[in-house]
Amino acid sequence: MPSRSAEADLTILSVDTSLPILSVALMHRERLIGGITLMGKESRNEKLLPSVDWLLSEAGVARNELGLLVVTRGPGSFTGVRVGLATVQGLSVALEIPICAMSTHEAFAESVREDGHSVLIQGDAGRGEFYVSAFIHDDEVLVPSLMNRDDVGALHERFDRHLVIDERLESINVAMSAARRAARLCSAGVLARYAAATPIYVRLAEAEVKLQQKADERSARQS
Repeated sequence: MPSRSAEADLTILSVDTSLPILSVALMHRERLIGGITLMGKESRNEKLLPSVDWLLSEAGVARNELGLLVVTRGPGSFTGVRVGLATVQGLSVALEIPICAMSTHEAFAESVREDGHSVLIQGDAGRGEFYVSAFIHDDEVLVPSLMNRDDVGALHERFDRHLVIDERLESINVAMSAARRAARLCSAGVLARYAAATPIYVRLAEAEVKLQQKADERSARQS
């Protein structure tokens, strides 16, 4: 289990692989050191660790100088979420440092954060559906949910801002936003709430849907 304290040396390495554009960021407390964004939809496994190593090398930061690892856990690409979580968990064990794992939507909400304001986050889930969540200041008031377009439209007037992830992908380094939020969480002493590096899928992957359908068919035949 990781034993080093994030507060002792808050140099933060943050990654997001849940979206089509892979992002990595490096911060010391609330000061940005550097960041990378790459198209990573089809090759997250090949690009993530080289991106991390390049960023650390350019910044002159050794892995053992890191104090906190930050990772997004979805909703988003099923494969991407798994790659990010597995990589960061491996680094956490090897370096003996803690993880701050937050929803991808929470990281996006940080990019438009205004005290007291509320934001509705919408991401494409395919099949004409959307992953949706909402935040008021630092509080998640709607957990990631699957909705159709009409359901999302009905929520618009309840929130100050409406952020469509796909429209912001090229202008926001999601890992950087996640790192900034993690720094604030650390200062507030609430990092322990974000230790669970479990994926947020919202719905089953296509392969799991097929397995479930086959199981249902077998059950129906046997009954």
